[in-house]
Amino acid sequence: METLSNNSQHGNQEPIANGTRSTIFEKYEMGKLLGQGTFAKVYNGKNLQSCESVAIKVINKDQVRKECMIDQIQREIAVMHLVKHPNIVELKEVMATKQKIFLAMECIKGGELFAKVVKGKLKEDVARKYFQQLISAVDFCHSRGVYHRDLKPENLLLDENENLKVSDFGLSALPEHRRNDGLLHTQCGTPAYVAPEVLRKKGYDGAKADIWSCGVILYVLLAGFLPFQDENMMKMYTKIFKAEFEFPPWFSPDAKRLISKLLVADPAKRISIDGIMRSPWFLKGFSRLNTFSNLENLDVKEERKDIEFVTTKLSPPFYNAFEFISSMSSGFDLSNLFENKRKSGSHFTSRCSASTIMSKLELVAKKLNFDVWSKDYKVKMQGNFEGRKGKLEVAAEVFEVAPEVAVVEFSKSSGDTLEYKKFCEEDVRPALKDIVWSWQGENKCQD
Repeated sequence: METLSNNSQHGNQEPIANGTRSTIFEKYEMGKLLGQGTFAKVYNGKNLQSCESVAIKVINKDQVRKECMIDQIQREIAVMHLVKHPNIVELKEVMATKQKIFLAMECIKGGELFAKVVKGKLKEDVARKYFQQLISAVDFCHSRGVYHRDLKPENLLLDENENLKVSDFGLSALPEHRRNDGLLHTQCGTPAYVAPEVLRKKGYDGAKADIWSCGVILYVLLAGFLPFQDENMMKMYTKIFKAEFEFPPWFSPDAKRLISKLLVADPAKRISIDGIMRSPWFLKGFSRLNTFSNLENLDVKEERKDIEFVTTKLSPPFYNAFEFISSMSSGFDLSNLFENKRKSGSHFTSRCSASTIMSKLELVAKKLNFDVWSKDYKVKMQGNFEGRKGKLEVAAEVFEVAPEVAVVEFSKSSGDTLEYKKFCEEDVRPALKDIVWSWQGENKCQD
């Protein structure tokens, strides 16, 4: 499965930027080096099938372990699989060899918003457009239980059409990161943009902390400088604790009113995102993204929505993500990166043959009175019961990992999410117990 290759040879080679092109998994061509950090390098790339430009982040596994960055990488990938939104950088695919992890991401060519801010304040209408897009993205993240925790202009990118894209979810948090008090406790972020409650070490609401950071960003866009700044760090913290800042004279009255509600030291009194979206300054020229109005169905992969049975495959597809999971198992279990923990039960491993699994899936679907279609190691099941959101439709696909191991992945194509979860937990799991080796999140049986 080590399919990183060069023009004339195969092997585990490092892509190089001297004109020689490398390919990974015979799917992506890697070009010039765009940047690098302690444990990762980012290359320009191209999808060889679609010719789409991508950015490929190459992470060295050994270096990640050495730098104790395991949790951050796990979190970043898990979160980026959750947040698909036009104003968030898209993670397209995760691949791996024994030594490296490859993240194929949307290629954003316009640079950081920070580059515009360092040149000075923005015109109010321009700042409003960026802020509207930022709030749309943050609102979507919060609806998925994701809190960014490091919002700042350096982490806001611009595409070729000057649309904002939120990036860098390495410090983000999910609901399971909260303690028993329901709050987050990790101090993180960039001091000038961090909410006062984060600095106080007493626990904080991730959504409220993000809203504070958005307030600082809006101030910076309109002013060209930070609301809280001082050469002495403790004095700066004191200003943040008191929400002590001044407005430049060119700020409009509506902008002042909104920022005054954003930069409130007491998170309980801070404006909510719904409140932001109702404010007169924000509403000017704003229209919601209708394509993202149904948040429940955004976890369904586009290619899963309608399975097309076109040609007959002689063998199931190869599941290269499995090596990514298993090869990191020694102190680096990334099995939760492909599905959120809240979607536990969406795939399982089996030691049965692909044909045996297919027969079993068809039999189970019929016993449950589901209409069933199957081809190319894909099964489409549709219930006859009209649920809250119409008939439940479920897709299952069998992937080959090795001659003795297969992965079966379930996804909801249509219908209600709660009905789908009930279907997986109460109907599918008991019915398939004789062919299942391990469900996602469970330890494999020992021989």
